[in-house]
Amino acid sequence: QVQLVESGGGLVQAGGSLRLSCAASGRKFFDMGWYRQAPGKEREFVARINWSGTSTYYVDSVKGRFIISRDNAKNTMDLQMNSLKPEDTAVYYCNGQAVREYWGQGTQVTVSS
Repeated sequence: QVQLVESGGGLVQAGGSLRLSCAASGRKFFDMGWYRQAPGKEREFVARINWSGTSTYYVDSVKGRFIISRDNAKNTMDLQMNSLKPEDTAVYYCNGQAVREYWGQGTQVTVSS
């Protein structure tokens, strides 16, 4: 059974940091990424990393603050989030690309002002 399980969400003050982790099981993934969905808004792309970790992509609003990484030996992916802002508040989802797309169940990140 293929699973993606996020962890690391929580409540943090503006300017603080959180590190999200995604543990994959059941298969390896080509590209992996993070998406988020704020209340009343559509799910949006946050960051993506290729298999080798040599290429990363970020939405403009998180560039310079978030860092995506992966460990293929452990089949995990992380998102280091620094200088968090209230507008980063959302449910964050792990995404894995294989023959089809896979999604985790999400982890809540709340940034207080």
